[in-house]
Amino acid sequence: MSEVETSRDVVRLSIDRGLLRGLGVALGGGVLLALTEAFGMSGTSLLFRLAYWLPLMLMGALWGHVCSLLVERHVDMDRRPLLAVVALTLVMSGPLVVLVWALTSWFFDGDRSVDLARLPAFIGPVLVVTATISALNVFLARTPVQTHAAAPGAKPARFIDRLPFKLRGAAIRAVSSEDHYLRIHTDRGSDLILMRLSDALTELEGLEGAQTHRSWWVARDAVRDVSRGDGRATLTLEGGIEAPVSRRYARALRDAGWY
Repeated sequence: MSEVETSRDVVRLSIDRGLLRGLGVALGGGVLLALTEAFGMSGTSLLFRLAYWLPLMLMGALWGHVCSLLVERHVDMDRRPLLAVVALTLVMSGPLVVLVWALTSWFFDGDRSVDLARLPAFIGPVLVVTATISALNVFLARTPVQTHAAAPGAKPARFIDRLPFKLRGAAIRAVSSEDHYLRIHTDRGSDLILMRLSDALTELEGLEGAQTHRSWWVARDAVRDVSRGDGRATLTLEGGIEAPVSRRYARALRDAGWY
């Protein structure tokens, strides 16, 4: 596959697993808030509450996804999940307070004028909802993506077609993120391709393995040893490659019999 073709694949519209999870949590939260008549909405119909909460929560989830990408650059969510929740809440809340203030005025009052005096009243409720949703997303992400070996006669993993020419036919041992690139580790060496790990995890289905860290996927049959230090585990793979195991995924991988 040429570099141009690879670049086109990267920039195509793709569905990110983290975004899907966030949208799902937001929809569930919106339905819950509507059903419980939260924040003094007992005098309105269920349809009205759903029409208010669902778009608001979905817009918040989209904004939250953007914020999470920014926060992940500065906060290690694996080692400091509580700090990540606080950072996400603070980064997200400012614009969301303005959004909720504007949408609430339009929904309840039909008021398109600017009444800044009402703005501070929305800070507390927005902080509560944002902190709850942020915590759910950070801690729900503790289940690693696992891929499975292809059934007999089934098509092989699509990711195999992305191997550079010099690695065609090689056994994939691991895939790791390096900035905007992925390094493919094989029994014939390694090379870089332009792709996101979130997209690669989908295409790796057909090879048995799992995400061991936010920036690593490892083939299960490549694992040769495990070591522990500083409260974290490291997998040693065939060929001497060392792959980190994040605290967020450690228990799930241990329960699955990886080590």
